[in-house]
Amino acid sequence: MANIFGREQEKRQLQELVNSGQPEFVAIYGRRRVGKTFLVREYFNDNFAFFVSGTLQGDAEEQKKVFRRALHEYGSEQSGSNDWLDLFFALEDLLKPKVNTGEKCIIFIDELPCFDTNRSGFLNALDHFWNAWASRYSNVKLFVCGSATSWMINKLINNHGGLHNRLTAHIYLRPFTLSETEQYLQSKDIHLEREMIVEAYMALGGIPYYLNMLHKDESFAQTIDRIYFAPNAPLQLEFNRLFASLFRSPEPYIEIIRVLSRHKQGLTRDEISAALHTTTSGRLSAILQDLVYCDFIRPYFVRNRSKVSKRECIYALTDMFSLFHLHFADKAMTNPTFWTDKAESPVIKAWQGLAFEQVVMHHVPQLKISLGISGMAVEYYSWRSKNTEPKSQIDLILDRADRIVNICEIKYSHEQYLIDKDEAQKLKLRTQNFLYETGSHQTTHLTFITPYGLRQNQYSLSVVKSLTLDDLFK
Repeated sequence: MANIFGREQEKRQLQELVNSGQPEFVAIYGRRRVGKTFLVREYFNDNFAFFVSGTLQGDAEEQKKVFRRALHEYGSEQSGSNDWLDLFFALEDLLKPKVNTGEKCIIFIDELPCFDTNRSGFLNALDHFWNAWASRYSNVKLFVCGSATSWMINKLINNHGGLHNRLTAHIYLRPFTLSETEQYLQSKDIHLEREMIVEAYMALGGIPYYLNMLHKDESFAQTIDRIYFAPNAPLQLEFNRLFASLFRSPEPYIEIIRVLSRHKQGLTRDEISAALHTTTSGRLSAILQDLVYCDFIRPYFVRNRSKVSKRECIYALTDMFSLFHLHFADKAMTNPTFWTDKAESPVIKAWQGLAFEQVVMHHVPQLKISLGISGMAVEYYSWRSKNTEPKSQIDLILDRADRIVNICEIKYSHEQYLIDKDEAQKLKLRTQNFLYETGSHQTTHLTFITPYGLRQNQYSLSVVKSLTLDDLFK
């Protein structure tokens, strides 16, 4: 457990579950590469009564072969049955001696969704294993993991069959925040200025597996060239591997991600359908929900006439690595030192502006702390006009319970940001259009979020609050 960085809440929860005095069936889920397997294996020091991991992209026979092999490694004499019920009966026989001694019986099934191949009967067998046997013993603790988050939620957490309400707990493992990323890098003796940490976050997100590729003796530009643009770079093929590991037919999911990567303001379901030249069918809704569950996209609700309309929510791409990949994938095979050579180029500056907006969206709780409203109910969403011309868009709105609305403008800059006369007029017009179209009578606070704050002039006086990088690290 000494090797686990952070995750204090999750470690406390695991400890409580192990010592609960009752049988536990726990699902641990989250984005691929976020550290689910590492957390469980390190916490328990690989001291399991039984451990098995599904094989990505394996067929039904391969999954059963993996399970049988794990049974044999732990001492089972199972003869080679090709039926999931028999395999779980063999697991019961294997575990009975330990269960009967009263000692803790920790079972860990990793990549659980992989075992549920088409018409395999795996879920029925797991259901029988838990309901008919494991749930009778207070010292049995069953932990299951899966990167296919949509499967974990739809088939396990929200199961409507025999496993309905059988989970005793579930743990959602989130990516690191900026503050956690800083601490994680420092724990590896990597000490970067906060601007460099933000740029690493913009490319890699708070994903430990990716952050572990940073080296203390490299600049950020050198690191990106090495892990993404160099020949055989470890992250060149990561995007396709990522989707292939989560979805059995990844192409429709990738198509939506590609469409959203071209529209920084996000799109409604109808607009996504039009861009794909498809109908707004239930299948599209299911794919969008899967992408939300897997932390690739996020729905932002649109305010219309004093209410937030969920039917017109905007879906925006929020996965930092996917955003980075889709901006630079076509350059990955042409220039092994692309990032070092083009660090100040317009294409990278455009990506930085878009990516920084998403970093801010990932840190709304930190914004609330800096605004002194951390204990207040706040809805947050983006907004774009429908009726006024020219069209207006607001990056982020914090709609507070005290009837104040923070209208947030997000800008990425390597120095203090200067608001000029033209921009000041645009900001004023956006606020007016928002109040007119939504019919809101709330007080508006113009809020600027930019790395080094604002350069003071006559136009900055209209800004009620200016937030900087340090506010995102709280």
